[in-house]
Amino acid sequence: MNPIIEPFEIKMNKTISTLEEEYANIRAGRANPHLLDKIKVDYYGSPTAIQGVASVSVPEARVIAIQPWESKMIKEIEKAIMASEIGITPSNDGKIIRLTFPELTEERRKELTKDVKKKGEAAKVAIRNIRRDANDAIKKASKSDISEDEVKKLENDVQKTTDKFIESIDKMIESKSKEIMTV
Repeated sequence: MNPIIEPFEIKMNKTISTLEEEYANIRAGRANPHLLDKIKVDYYGSPTAIQGVASVSVPEARVIAIQPWESKMIKEIEKAIMASEIGITPSNDGKIIRLTFPELTEERRKELTKDVKKKGEAAKVAIRNIRRDANDAIKKASKSDISEDEVKKLENDVQKTTDKFIESIDKMIESKSKEIMTV
């Protein structure tokens, strides 16, 4: 990998990772424990991830079970879930908190699919902006120490890398949309 292009490919990989995280937080009618990743619980005065104070499991397709390691954490975890924006009301039996996800309506599925496409398009724009920055860096380098042939080769490499990432995003959009639309 050329040292001029390498930092831009790293940025493109970060864009893909960010999109994967965003897609993990979109609920598709199935229980996904990653929905809880951003929720913090007050644990002895410090904000802690739910996974840091309880075991999280998915016993059924549409249920997340949260079993706190300390029984007094049940109220704190419930409070944190209620304050979050996941839109699910927790229920507990004194030992385990359950989050039951309702079936998605057709209308809601279509909304989520539009959201998936919008996030995917935003990621594509970010990739194209990174390509532009890489090409600018190549042009800047061409003024000092690399030949025209090398410039063309580097620009071609940047375009191939960009195409690879755009194709990857398209596959992610298709996959997530399919997951959402599957009843």
